[in-house]
Amino acid sequence: MSDLTITALRFGFLILLWVLIFSIVSAMRRDLMVGRKAAAGTPTARQVRKNPELAEAPPQPLKQQAHQLVVTEGPLKGTTIPLAASPILLGRAQEATLVLEDDYASGRHARLFPQGSRWFIEDLGSTNGTYLADQQLTRALPVELGVPVRIGKTVIELRP
Repeated sequence: MSDLTITALRFGFLILLWVLIFSIVSAMRRDLMVGRKAAAGTPTARQVRKNPELAEAPPQPLKQQAHQLVVTEGPLKGTTIPLAASPILLGRAQEATLVLEDDYASGRHARLFPQGSRWFIEDLGSTNGTYLADQQLTRALPVELGVPVRIGKTVIELRP
């Protein structure tokens, strides 16, 4: 091989290496920007080009905060508990915040707790389980306004 061929191969390899580096940096920037825009809730320029109605969409209303816990079904139907910054213990035990008169509830059945501006529900190892909108809890999950939480025959909801 001649010196000219070896030099051309070296430059070609160097150019290929720089193209690879720029494509990696570009992909990382794109990923970081997508994360920021998704968090802000604004559509990207590409999304607006594909769907022009996104640019004219009215602003989304602010989410309402939960201020009370309401029993919608079961022996305690109509009971309302105001929400504060402290967790709410649900169960048959007398020390529970909401004492459930339900044979299918455990003594310390579930816990409803605030985290930031949201409320979460977690099952505390109950025998019959806790259900959030027909899904049995396996870990703590956020509870949205109006979504039913079922413990035995008792159904509760968060309300504004």
